[in-house]
Amino acid sequence: MPLNIPESSDPRIVIVGAGFAGFCLAKKLSGKGFQIVLLDRNNYHQFQPLYYQVAMSGLEPSSICFPLRRSFQNEKDFFVRVAEVSRIIPEQKQIESSMGVIRYDILVLAMGAKTNYYDNKNFERNTIPLKSVAESLFLRNCILRDLETAVMSSAGTDISPLLDIVIVGGGPTGVELAGALAEMKLHILPKDYPDLDSSQMNIHLVSSPDRLLANMSAPSSEKAKQYLIHLGVHLHLSQRVQKIDDGLVYLQNGEILKANKVIWAAGVVAATIPGIPSESITIGGRIEVNQFCQVIGDTNIYAIGDIACMKTDTYPDGHPQVAPGALQQATWLAAHLKSKGTKTIGFKYFDKGNMATVGRHKAVVDFKKYHFSGFVAWIVWLFVHIYYLIGVKNKLIVMLNWVWGYLFYDQALRLLITPKKETHDLD
Repeated sequence: MPLNIPESSDPRIVIVGAGFAGFCLAKKLSGKGFQIVLLDRNNYHQFQPLYYQVAMSGLEPSSICFPLRRSFQNEKDFFVRVAEVSRIIPEQKQIESSMGVIRYDILVLAMGAKTNYYDNKNFERNTIPLKSVAESLFLRNCILRDLETAVMSSAGTDISPLLDIVIVGGGPTGVELAGALAEMKLHILPKDYPDLDSSQMNIHLVSSPDRLLANMSAPSSEKAKQYLIHLGVHLHLSQRVQKIDDGLVYLQNGEILKANKVIWAAGVVAATIPGIPSESITIGGRIEVNQFCQVIGDTNIYAIGDIACMKTDTYPDGHPQVAPGALQQATWLAAHLKSKGTKTIGFKYFDKGNMATVGRHKAVVDFKKYHFSGFVAWIVWLFVHIYYLIGVKNKLIVMLNWVWGYLFYDQALRLLITPKKETHDLD
């Protein structure tokens, strides 16, 4: 009995990945005449847009994570398994995982995306990614540990490598992280480390495009740039990182930045699995699907979320890799599967816009032809993120933390906690 899953008279749907797409699909299909098997390398769902707040000590991991078994504990014929899929065997309708082999009638791939290092091992070895809660905690510890070292350094010692931070990538993650770091420098460090000259801390943001937030409108991009400059962030636009070596970041224009912590937020690539037909793999490693989210070349395998690429006239390179798109695909596919495949109208993406926050009262929002920024945009950003969080308790905790931070300019979670023994990384 592979993975200790009993056979059932109902069709077995195996969902790989418990991100936005996989989790939403599982919720909508549970109790609807299917045997559902949800596979993920973790036993919890992670709210990716707020990773940076965990890294900045603004939120605890439990605030943006939700246990999978708790979500489905009352569902019949529903199984959660913590495993990593290694290969798909389409001709046998089986997948191989770290915990054994499992059969499927319908397979849904929703593994999302992973950090894209562009096949550069130098970048991979010398930078800190931000694509999981575990990586967020690691970054938090790195920042706090270097601050503690800096404050104990003797006079005349060059502490700039301990304080300075380089962020590579001018997308939403890089911009939001830079803004949070800048506000920490301005409002937190003077209180927590009064004997440390926080003005020595430099935050560098390197972006290969000539503007920030390249996927957003020009007005929003320019506004985000102004916000970051006002906060004291050093911007290096139209620049690429050539090499990172021994705490030194070499830029394309010959400039050298000195920093122990280099955060990599320069893009993602689809997390594909061996066994997918090669003709289905397209731009960025994404899996090409038809209008019904079926993988090209196999009608029993579906792909949704960041891993899927549905090419249309409006989106010739596939839909944007954002949470609303993943949720829309999951909702549509659930209805399609419940109808036993009788739906004749394929999936259509509705663009709900883009947003990013740079700091207190500083955010930008794009919605169709409308662009706005400032306090109103910041409020919209707050409520949208609270809305999409899973669990009433998590919503309340996050809201309370944000209200407290707003009133007192303080995040009370700056705890340097590391495992006593080395453990296996489940992420």
